Amino acid sequence: MATFFISDVHLGLGEKEKEKEKEDLLLGFLETILSSTDNLFIVGDLFDFWFEYATVIPKGYHRTLSALQKFTEQGVRVHYLVGNHDFWMGDYFATELGMELHFEPFEIGLDGKRIYLHHGDGLAQNDLGYKLVKPVLRSKTSVWLFRWLHPDLGVKLARGFSHTSRDYSSNRMFDEEKGMERCAEDKIRQGMDIVIMGHRHKPNLQKIGNGLYINLGDWITFNSYGELTKGVMTLKTWNSKVKISDGT
Repeated sequence: MATFFISDVHLGLGEKEKEKEKEDLLLGFLETILSSTDNLFIVGDLFDFWFEYATVIPKGYHRTLSALQKFTEQGVRVHYLVGNHDFWMGDYFATELGMELHFEPFEIGLDGKRIYLHHGDGLAQNDLGYKLVKPVLRSKTSVWLFRWLHPDLGVKLARGFSHTSRDYSSNRMFDEEKGMERCAEDKIRQGMDIVIMGHRHKPNLQKIGNGLYINLGDWITFNSYGELTKGVMTLKTWNSKVKISDGT
């Protein structure tokens, strides 16, 4: 059985028709791998924005949520490591869908390999603004205060903030890629065999020392994903004509 890794789908990012096309590709991928995997990892930013109220979740994602529930119903372990766009998770994915939520980077052993997973955000050394804002946004107080907003208003504001944040980051160079590679180097020196991240939206597989660093890319441009089979890690694209570098 293979293990699959995806990140940075950013459902809800664009226009309705474009998002439907992207989701259709994702659903085709999930349907195809369902019978051949016992582990699926979502390494952050499946949604461009996600926030759970006590009795309300964002609409528009029923097909994807139903597809993921099929995995857990068939005994597949689905791990969801939150990213910088979907970190306001409650217990919906765990209690309703049977998924395993991770709010911090974590290590896991698979196929005899030590694997470290990190979404990749917050690793740029000179992005002081994000380092200061991140703990504030993720605090229990911020979540509690945000829940007092009506869902229609709250979701609208948060989506606006998400777009503003993306524009801010895309217009500035914070050496994120170097920071992520430094983190991967550190983890490999500590004994990790494979370090997997997302966030940068640029697929990359490169050898570092005795290990591998993989950036999963995204499902906006590349439809890229990682696959671990019998201890061998590969980086692939799904129904995409866009070529990716394997880092060699």
